[in-house]
Amino acid sequence: MRGKIFIIGLGLIGGSLALSIKRSHSESMIIGFDVNKEQGRLAEMLGVADGISATIEDGARDADLILIAAPVQETQKIIHILKECELKNTVIISDAGSTKKEIVSCAKVLKEKGITFIGGHPMAGSHKSGVTAAKALLFENAFYLLTPEEHVSPAEVERLKEWLTGTKAKFLTLSPEEHDYITGIVSHFPHMVAASLVHQAEKTSRSQKLIPRLAAGGFRDITRIASSSPAMWRDILLQNKEVLLKLMEDWQEEMENVKSILRQENSEGIFEYFLRAKLFRDELPQKEKGAIPAFYDLFVDVPDYPGVISEITGYLAKEEISITNIRILETREEIYGVLVISFQTEEDRERAINCIEQYTSYETTIGL
Repeated sequence: MRGKIFIIGLGLIGGSLALSIKRSHSESMIIGFDVNKEQGRLAEMLGVADGISATIEDGARDADLILIAAPVQETQKIIHILKECELKNTVIISDAGSTKKEIVSCAKVLKEKGITFIGGHPMAGSHKSGVTAAKALLFENAFYLLTPEEHVSPAEVERLKEWLTGTKAKFLTLSPEEHDYITGIVSHFPHMVAASLVHQAEKTSRSQKLIPRLAAGGFRDITRIASSSPAMWRDILLQNKEVLLKLMEDWQEEMENVKSILRQENSEGIFEYFLRAKLFRDELPQKEKGAIPAFYDLFVDVPDYPGVISEITGYLAKEEISITNIRILETREEIYGVLVISFQTEEDRERAINCIEQYTSYETTIGL
């Protein structure tokens, strides 16, 4: 397909969308816009965008596809700006936000002008941010949720998918309400729980000084998502408020059930509770990309001596294997420590295992 694509927001998501479109529609022109002028300059310098527009109005003119890759609150403001722009009557506008009901409702102002808006949510991310972290394959095998309203024709949805074919994502179509409920369960609410666990630990640490040290291992891992952007999650929670309030009520009911079997010292009930959770969790797909970016961790048993971390990273660098995080989980004199290395993809982790086996005799295990 040939045409002009205008991408508003040139961070990780917007930049990766641009690169994926370039890969499958090389004859098209990609114009970008970002309120952060440095991101725009970098996008053009790196070849992510063919040009940078000074304003949304200029970039949107004559565009065949407009993608909004901005925070959910900003997306609504951008929609109202686009409403006043001179647009092609055949243009498709989509977004990449984590909530859909409020955004699709806001986009009714475009419908009134005869402009097609299709809500979108590519369910992929990275531990890095900004256009320099953009990758053409960021969305490969990830779910890409589309939430067209009933008046949007199937042909328009297919045209959007064709523009996005370079993402190599798995497209699913559902209603905005269904989207917000499902993502509320598997993404938004878990972020709230993680943040609440960290708050509980922080409060207790004021009197129990050992907590920060002991929380450096598994606790830190299971609450990783609490380190996400506070501004982003403020907006998401406000946009998906009704769903999350209902989920909180359900969670409180769940905790009351747990409190009941614990008060009763119901050994069989406690066992059954954890067994059912284990069985469901173990049956979840291991190689699918879900709502929360996966952490591909590798645990390496290493001897406790100076330079062991640089030794391992040196081998990985030699094989050109990128890592996203590295740390010592536990080190004590005269025993092996545990080096935890995080990767962005499962393929990188597999390559790292082969690399470490080739150059060392250190044992490795993967995080499940």
